[in-house]
Amino acid sequence: MTTSVTETHLVAAPKILILGATGPTGRHIVSQAVSRGYDVTLLVRSPEKAADMKGAKIVVGDARDEKVLRQAIKGRDAVISAIGTPASPFREVTLLSTATRALVSVMKAERVSRLVAITGMGAGDSAGHGGLLFDNVFFPLLLRKVYADKNRQEAIIKNSGLDWTIVRPSILNNKPRSNAIRTLTDLSDFHGGSISRQDVATFILDQISSETWLRGSPLITG
Repeated sequence: MTTSVTETHLVAAPKILILGATGPTGRHIVSQAVSRGYDVTLLVRSPEKAADMKGAKIVVGDARDEKVLRQAIKGRDAVISAIGTPASPFREVTLLSTATRALVSVMKAERVSRLVAITGMGAGDSAGHGGLLFDNVFFPLLLRKVYADKNRQEAIIKNSGLDWTIVRPSILNNKPRSNAIRTLTDLSDFHGGSISRQDVATFILDQISSETWLRGSPLITG
């Protein structure tokens, strides 16, 4: 008689660094990551804004500072970048590309390869698919300079050699999580949409341990 023994392999919880954690979408990413039991580190400029984020380690500093980034990223398995910037109709925007360039440099130095980054509908080849109001009013009047920097950010990521995923959410809203997420790469019949920040957070965290969208840049919508 032969007895078969099934071994149980315990998989350690992912150790992640989250940038942009105190933003409206970043907060949902942090909350869901902690709820999943992930080992979470946050890099924030204002610790006061992160005071209510229980269950995460806080590192204080600027995401453009490589010295601070190296401190925050040590021992991490993956990085989530949810860095955002407000509309800027007149002033040039460089935060996203500058922070991403520093991040890529540090990830390579510390041998952390997995990066999941949020940009947005209107970046890269998703431009022109936001719908009449977004494409003809909001984008040219308020968001043109922001998206120029998002495009620079995406180019840095795509040329990084890292295991990256770029996520482009449609217009964000604060509705409850629906778990009804559409992922699109063929946008020929897509002309605008919206998605809840909670759904975006769920999708982002699911990518940490998935290769479905490895080196891909899907647009996600509700």
